[in-house]
Amino acid sequence: MILSYQRPRALALELRSQIIRRTFVSSMETNANVKIPQTKDYSHYNHTDSCKSSRWTSRESYLFMYARPWQNVINFYSDVVNGQITFLQLFGAKTHHIPDDNSLDPSDESEYVITPSQKRAGRWARMNYKIVLSYHGGSFDGWQKQPELNTVQEVIEKSLGKFVDERKAALLREKGLPLEANVVVAGRTDKGVTGFQQVCSFYTWREDIKPQDIQDAINSITPGKLRVISVSKVPRTFHPNFSAKWRRYLYIFPLNNGETDEEDDNHENEKSLESSFDNENEKDDEGNIKKPTRFKVSKVNKLLQQLEGKLLSYKMFARDTKPSRNTGPPTECFVFHARATQVTLTIDAKKGEYTKAMCIELVANRFLRKMVRVLVATSIREAAAGAEDDALIKLMDATCRRATAPPAPPDGLCLFDVGYKDFDSQICLIV
Repeated sequence: MILSYQRPRALALELRSQIIRRTFVSSMETNANVKIPQTKDYSHYNHTDSCKSSRWTSRESYLFMYARPWQNVINFYSDVVNGQITFLQLFGAKTHHIPDDNSLDPSDESEYVITPSQKRAGRWARMNYKIVLSYHGGSFDGWQKQPELNTVQEVIEKSLGKFVDERKAALLREKGLPLEANVVVAGRTDKGVTGFQQVCSFYTWREDIKPQDIQDAINSITPGKLRVISVSKVPRTFHPNFSAKWRRYLYIFPLNNGETDEEDDNHENEKSLESSFDNENEKDDEGNIKKPTRFKVSKVNKLLQQLEGKLLSYKMFARDTKPSRNTGPPTECFVFHARATQVTLTIDAKKGEYTKAMCIELVANRFLRKMVRVLVATSIREAAAGAEDDALIKLMDATCRRATAPPAPPDGLCLFDVGYKDFDSQICLIV
């Protein structure tokens, strides 16, 4: 008898939950022309906090992330790569340090000057070159070379083929392979992700090559999409990835009306701000709990700040990682800096067209695959739901990755720079 009463009740609750979810998605699809992939609608992760009824499902979060004017961000990154505008126009007075083309690399080049004692004969005599470059993510299919795809690695390696030494050139011709160099990168980027100060290197035994020759060769291949910032000789021991001590990513997220923090600049009424996220008592005419459709940038900033200065396992925020890297130290990252702020995004400087956006700055010793994009999407979801400030840290104790949101769109992500000296907070962009 007990089961006969519980089963209809459980079914009714499930149907009610589906109606609420479909109503949210339908309203979002009406306001934005966004294509949602037809995938299995997984059940919602069983959150236990007080705002669990206000938290978006994976499908709702995906729709909220993609229903944005991303073309404005794509065009902004294109203008930055071409040198038409700088990040200074994005941040303005909110930054400590905005590097220019004369001082783009935070590492000290003098650290890698080759001394006479380092010069050796034979295979140890090879010349190693460090290349700092900028490329537009929307113009390439990611960094890593793949068949039939236009990737950054393929473009660079083809342009450097003319600098390959005779021994390697003979081996390539013997195997019927194209004349290309081998390039090692500091961090591979996905399709759509921009690199502002990406670092890579290649070596050759030829001693007649000048850094300017390398720069001219790469710049002549895809003008307007890829630009070399600097080329320098470095010791054979330098490795763009293993020698790096930190990496910095930026994520630009376009804002809609009501998502700005202009009224909260002085933080005079924190209590009222927090209550604006509480949707437990907000219901529609039918008594269903409303889910939020907006968030506050200041709340996202509070959530991210909890990650600073901590060595934590980010396996819940990773995607597409190998099973062997899902547990233990390989998933641990130390976050030096994690902040969010409201910025002004230039649409057309000549016409005076601008729009508001949120910029997230993340600096860590290492990042897992898609970790930044998942952190961005999850922090926005938690901010909209009105979660506690330590919500991101609590999610690290979950056992299922569906506890975190699907990755945010790649169009907003930019690998800003890579550091080879100890991290200095004075170079942070968001204070």
